[in-house]
Amino acid sequence: MSTLSGSTALRPDLDWSQLKETVLMLNLAVAQIDGSMNEGNSSIETLSASFTGLATNLSDIQSSILQMKGKNDDGDADKLKLIIEGSTTTALDKVHSAIIAFQFYDKLTQRLDHVSQSLGALTALISDPTALYSPVEWRALQESIRAKYTMKEERNMFDKVIAGMPIEEALADFKQALLERVDCEEDEIELF
Repeated sequence: MSTLSGSTALRPDLDWSQLKETVLMLNLAVAQIDGSMNEGNSSIETLSASFTGLATNLSDIQSSILQMKGKNDDGDADKLKLIIEGSTTTALDKVHSAIIAFQFYDKLTQRLDHVSQSLGALTALISDPTALYSPVEWRALQESIRAKYTMKEERNMFDKVIAGMPIEEALADFKQALLERVDCEEDEIELF
C-alpha cells in the first residue's frame, strides 16, 4: 500500500471515474455531517431551554415551600400545594425533554464517528493503487459505508446520491423524511 504525499494536481494520476467516485463519497460525508450538526444544534438548544426552565421551576417550588411553612390558613396552603404540583409537573416535562435531547446528541456523535470511519476507509482505498482502480473495491467501500447507516432515511439518502441525485436535493429529501419520522414517533421515544 502506498501513501499519498501532497497534492497531485500538477501531475494527476486519477482518471475521471475514480474522481467521480471520490466526489460522490465525499458528498455523502458532507451530507451526513451537515444533517448531524443540524440535529445537534437543535438538541443543544432544547437542552438549554429545558434546563433553564427546570431551574426556574425548581426555584418556584422552593419559594412556594418557604411560603407554605409560614401559612396556617388551609386555603393558602391548598393554593401553594397546587402551585407546587404544577411546577413539579412542568419540571418533570423539562427533564424528559432534556433526556430526549441527550439521546439525539448521542446519536449525533455516533453518526459523526461513522463518517470519520468512512472517510478513513476512503483514504485507505485511494492510497492503495490496486484498489484505487478497482470498481469492485469502490463498490465494497460503498456497501461498507451504507451498512453503517442505522436509519432507513440515511440509506435512502445514500442510494439517491450514489444514483446521481444532486447532494442538495438528497439532503432536502433526507431532512423532510426525518421531520415526518419525528412527527410519527414523537410519543415513542424511550427515556433512559
